[in-house]
Amino acid sequence: MKTTKYITTFCFPILIAFAGCSEKNKEAETATKGYCISPELKKGLKISTVEMLPIEENITLTGEVESNSDKTVPFVSLVDGVVTQTYFSLGDYVKKGQVLATVKSVSLNELQDDTQTLQAQLGVAKRKLASVEAMYKDDIASQKDLEEAKSEVQILQSNISKTSKNMQLYSGGKNDFQIKSPADGYVIEKNISNGMPVTAGGDQLFTISNLDKVWVMANVYATNMRHVYVNQPAIIKTLAYPDESFSGKIDAVSQVFNENERVLKAKIIMDNNNMKLRPGMSADIILPVNSQNISALAIPTNALIFDNNQSYVIVYKKDCELEIRHVTEIVSNNTLTYVKGALKAGEKVIASNGLIIYENLKNQSNNSTK
Repeated sequence: MKTTKYITTFCFPILIAFAGCSEKNKEAETATKGYCISPELKKGLKISTVEMLPIEENITLTGEVESNSDKTVPFVSLVDGVVTQTYFSLGDYVKKGQVLATVKSVSLNELQDDTQTLQAQLGVAKRKLASVEAMYKDDIASQKDLEEAKSEVQILQSNISKTSKNMQLYSGGKNDFQIKSPADGYVIEKNISNGMPVTAGGDQLFTISNLDKVWVMANVYATNMRHVYVNQPAIIKTLAYPDESFSGKIDAVSQVFNENERVLKAKIIMDNNNMKLRPGMSADIILPVNSQNISALAIPTNALIFDNNQSYVIVYKKDCELEIRHVTEIVSNNTLTYVKGALKAGEKVIASNGLIIYENLKNQSNNSTK
């Protein structure tokens, strides 16, 4: 009789505990399966994998996109005249030799006359050089005389070559000539219009640049000098494309402070095959600094959800199997946040529209406990 009573007393708590466990499992199952991500929400959903990565912080510098000066050609008129017609607009892509404008001028004849004069002078200089070389062989002329004669020929040849290249940019009739593009590229500056007078050697009429590669010039203040170095990887963000990042590296850091802005300039050369980076655009330059030998779980910063002064993530297993997990932030940079908590490397977390899903899961959990 005593034995039976003992067994009954012992089994009763187990049955209660088993029933309690069953109820909890049932509630958990309801909580996870009670809400499913809709097909519409799933279309724009970003799901990221939790990774164990070395902790890395960063700094953000301001800067501006500039054209590559090595592939930028400013155009200044070599003659006086008046613009009669233009055939391009700011931002147009033009080919080398393409007619960009016509100008009415009587000065082109003078340029052509100068070319003829140089050709005549070169002929005389070459005959003089031949004579000096003969006299030098007969020990009549000195080494100095020979070098001077050679130098005169080289200078005239250089001037003729320069003038010839300039003349290639012009063609037309006696008093009208065409201005042609000196290179392939985009018109990034235009200071010419119909009826405008132009002067020889005056202001730049237009500037053409090849934008396949551009420069991002970052402003480096004294407080950040120790963090910036050549070949340092850089991430470029712009207001025009807030959801995109462009990768590059620092090519050079100036050694002299800019007098007006009181900053050093760091140059980042960027591939620009998609033509999204345009000269004049402002940019944020994100640089990694203070790399540590400590690793931690890394998630996209957008995956964090803040509620009641605590941080959470939504772990994704299936569309109808989602879990809210509490995490503690360690440190963050512009793209990643390092955390610790009930999370494992390899698990997947919701990295967009998380707040909507979080609220639905929270409401589902509250309703199931009532």
